[in-house]
Amino acid sequence: MPLNPPPRLLMGAGPINADPRVLRMMSAPLIGQFDPAMTAAMTSTMALYRAVFRTANDATFVVDGTARAGIEAALVSLVTPGDRVLVPIFGRFGHLLSEIASRCGAEVHECEVQWGHVFDPEMIEDAIVAVRPKLLATVHGDTSTTMCQPLADIGDICRRHGVLLYADVTASLAGNAFEMDAWHVDAASAGLQKCLGGPSGSAPMSLSSQAVSVIAARRSIEAGLRDAPAVADAPDGGARIRSNYFDVAMLLDYWGDRRLNHHTEATSMLYAAHECARLITEEGVDHAIERHRLHGAAMLAGTQALGLAAFGDPDHKMHNIVGVEIPDGIDGEMVRAQLIEQFGIEIGTSFGPLHGRIWRIGTMGYNARTDAVLTTLAAFEQVLRRNGHRSSPGSGVDAALAVYS
Repeated sequence: MPLNPPPRLLMGAGPINADPRVLRMMSAPLIGQFDPAMTAAMTSTMALYRAVFRTANDATFVVDGTARAGIEAALVSLVTPGDRVLVPIFGRFGHLLSEIASRCGAEVHECEVQWGHVFDPEMIEDAIVAVRPKLLATVHGDTSTTMCQPLADIGDICRRHGVLLYADVTASLAGNAFEMDAWHVDAASAGLQKCLGGPSGSAPMSLSSQAVSVIAARRSIEAGLRDAPAVADAPDGGARIRSNYFDVAMLLDYWGDRRLNHHTEATSMLYAAHECARLITEEGVDHAIERHRLHGAAMLAGTQALGLAAFGDPDHKMHNIVGVEIPDGIDGEMVRAQLIEQFGIEIGTSFGPLHGRIWRIGTMGYNARTDAVLTTLAAFEQVLRRNGHRSSPGSGVDAALAVYS
């Protein structure tokens, strides 16, 4: 039987409803991976994401796979077994970075703050001085806690101490300020399914010249592709990147002028990645960030008017997702189920120590728009009322409209 997915308004932590223009682009005809039209599309995609990442990095491209593929490609290519990696953890996805770095053979050191808070720069610098890592790997915006970690001072600290800085910007890119070059970020990766407004399956990435130098020192070429003058293997066989698919040195040869065969590019996902970046740059990155700020503020005001307390440090909240505390006596999963069953709206559950304590409501990508916010608040109010939580009728929508006025 054919699949028949029901219509949904996806207002959780991601994925979100893909922009219809992105979906239309994905239906374009397939072409060969070395067709001049294909290589031109790849080159255009690289240029567009330089604008989105706010960088001049030549090494800006997409990894075929979900956002996690981008994280793993960056870490497995930058980290040699035995390297020290420092991971500041302020939510679930910091733990993910720690696990991936550990699987790469790193000597991982963690520092952690209570979920709902972020790190002061001094805490990071103290940890760097104590650990002396090769790489600091951090999440920028962690949807598990809805917090956004400031990076500008951390980038300066890393540069001062000779530490590479990797940032997971999966949930923050194009919805919150991110300045790759100005903040001295050496490597960053993202995904399409959040603020970029596309489906999961492609991971934009950018690397500084310093990061590329580290990766290039581990460069190797597959046996079936080598020619006489080519470097056959990394100078130190033990330093060879421990993944073929996620070998960024090989990916750079594939995306670069040599077009050295690696894998078959996921053509339809390349179209999607290109269209996501094209739409963001057409709107203007600053305008996209402001759009996410506005609709996030409206959702926050609406939920507070419904008598729901916001979770976490308000000064460091991401623009594109709101964490709200589940009132005493309310079954959070029952509310989520009724929103889906009765209104076709999905909001997010929570993880780890926050499981059963908060809902996460996203306003990102194509769903960072007025009608999506107002529809969600109206439905949310009705479901909350039926579950015993009282508020003034229409108060959530009224509060959001006041933000928009």
